[in-house]
Amino acid sequence: MAKEELIQFEGLVTEILPDARYRVQLDAGHEIVAYTAGKMKKNRIKTLAGDRVTVEMSPYDLEKGRLIFRHKDERASAPRPPGAQRGGQQFRRR
Repeated sequence: MAKEELIQFEGLVTEILPDARYRVQLDAGHEIVAYTAGKMKKNRIKTLAGDRVTVEMSPYDLEKGRLIFRHKDERASAPRPPGAQRGGQQFRRR
């Protein structure tokens, strides 16, 4: 028997809940509770309130979901001045 197809939605994280869960307002208007996918935990991708995310949900339970992707922020892609460093000080490798 084949696995059931998962449904993907996009939404906005409205609240960070305890136990690595998030309240997400979907573009369709529904509000769900979602947890972080294992690959996002493994790659240490942090999710904050106000982030746009893609949520994967089972067709059997449309109240819970799994965050599988955090969309890039427009603010983060703003051009930096040419002399600006990332992380403050520059370190030389030996």
